Amino acid sequence: MRPGEVFIVGAGPGDPELITLKALRRIREADVILYDRLANEELLQYAKPGAELVYCGKAPGAHSMPQKQINRKLAVYALEGKTVVRLKGGDPFIFGRGGEEALELAAQGIPCEVIPGVTSAVGAAASAGIPLTHRGLSASVAFVTGKRCQDSEAPPRWDLLAQAVDTLVIYMGVGKLAEIRAELLRHGKPDSTPVALIERGTTASQRVVTGTLANIHKLAESTKVMNPALIVVGEVAKVREQLLALQTEADLRIG
Repeated sequence: MRPGEVFIVGAGPGDPELITLKALRRIREADVILYDRLANEELLQYAKPGAELVYCGKAPGAHSMPQKQINRKLAVYALEGKTVVRLKGGDPFIFGRGGEEALELAAQGIPCEVIPGVTSAVGAAASAGIPLTHRGLSASVAFVTGKRCQDSEAPPRWDLLAQAVDTLVIYMGVGKLAEIRAELLRHGKPDSTPVALIERGTTASQRVVTGTLANIHKLAESTKVMNPALIVVGEVAKVREQLLALQTEADLRIG
């Protein structure tokens, strides 16, 4: 039997309408869908009748299925001749471990296609009114993980990131916000640098907390910001406040 094909699909940042048409077509055609915690479950309603739905999400400190087991399941289903969708929040190749899955499948000779998605940084920042690049404020942006999957891995080079990049977007960093803030300040980032925390970006539950490096850790604690959330550090974060002020002014004029 020829193996089936695996599609590693980006589900987008949370709003189900931000998925691509190609990704939606693959969901409709799949025999099996292995889906993550951050993939909006509303997308599963597009699965065909009889499709097998397998949850394999990972919450901080609580993985429903280890990555090696996910890799094995993808291969087993494909070797049974099934069409398999691996549905991931955001984009599979931006902190999504899609590369690991693609390599495992390639090593076994299983056809695999990666379908990109709107990564959380881009989607959540846009939804919050924060341009990641902006003329006069930011000509560079870096996506950084706030944690590593293994303690043995070296932490991000905060000394370089603090000076070399205009805008930092930090995934999986809310739990280590105080440490990240301290590192950026230690390496010369001004305490007046604007910061935004975007919780559940692009969804109906989206919440945005803004401050500066001087006070963002206290604001996060007092407002109880929870994962999934992104941290945006840089002058672009203050554009949100400018947009809100202009929108309020326009509403008052119209009213």
